[in-house]
Amino acid sequence: MNKLDQRSLRKQVAPYEKSNFKASLFQLFNTLVPYLGLWALAYYSLNISYILTFVIGVIAAGFLVRIFIIFHDCCHHSFFKNRKANKVIGTIAGILTLFPYSKWGHDHSVHHATSSNLDKRGTGDIWVMTVAEYMEATPWKRLCYRIYRNPFVMFILGPIFVFLIENRFNRRKARKNERINTYITNVGIVGLAAILCVAIGWQSFLIVQGTIFMVSGIAGVWLFYVQHTFEDSYFEEDENWEYVKAAVEGSSFYKLPKPLQWLTGNIGYHHVHHLSPRVPNYKLEEVHNQTAPLQHVPTITLKTSLKSLKFRLWDEDEKVFVGYGKIKEMVADQKNVNKIPSLEK
Repeated sequence: MNKLDQRSLRKQVAPYEKSNFKASLFQLFNTLVPYLGLWALAYYSLNISYILTFVIGVIAAGFLVRIFIIFHDCCHHSFFKNRKANKVIGTIAGILTLFPYSKWGHDHSVHHATSSNLDKRGTGDIWVMTVAEYMEATPWKRLCYRIYRNPFVMFILGPIFVFLIENRFNRRKARKNERINTYITNVGIVGLAAILCVAIGWQSFLIVQGTIFMVSGIAGVWLFYVQHTFEDSYFEEDENWEYVKAAVEGSSFYKLPKPLQWLTGNIGYHHVHHLSPRVPNYKLEEVHNQTAPLQHVPTITLKTSLKSLKFRLWDEDEKVFVGYGKIKEMVADQKNVNKIPSLEK
């Protein structure tokens, strides 16, 4: 894709970069009301069956993911035209999802500006090492990387660390407004939890909220992971990195069944979102369908996305994700080369 095509593509998407007030309000209604209702239903089901509570909790977790997408749009100032409205709704949604609005919004903006840039990794993204970096790393760093990329650590322990620990503290050099917003979010989380514990008992609260939290957390981390970790993704060093190519080639189109697409706020159209973060989530599908070049981006499904679990390192030579088996092959090849007798006398 040349520079002219990239400019043309961004012009085609630009008309969709406007929120619709009625559409945003309707989405708030059809997301928050069912979520609160399911939360209450999960609590009342504790007297019937824990299995039923779990089932209801799983459904509620889907709506919590949808609340996060609203939070996510607010961080991009794409849910409402008014920035203050985005901050207010974003902060409330952040309390429900355990994310501080200003802090996460900053890190996520950095992620968009540096996604797939090999020279600017480390903020708002998942740790990715290249094959060369892994080969040159110390045994300790390799071990840390393997632990980090282990599915249990990434999808089970990861949400617990990110939601309960990392997001509770401000980043270094954060501005005053950002710090205050994090404090407000933390107070809101503790206050809401305290009220519910007093009202229904801490055991009931932990069972219901714990189920919803873990399921939504796993789903959220999985979505973020799989939409940037697929075989033919895009990574380049800074001098060759291009924003549009990073968006449409380095972000996948995760083609989900319609119910899951709805619950995840169309975030499967991740290539559209990275191309233009100002497009509200309820317009992403329309942009994809109405913009011909976007219909030929890397596409993954529920079934094919499972392959991403074996991808561990980025191969700069082949421009693909590979597993640790690639390292074994390289080591074996190097040993074979060393065994070849020298022809020099």
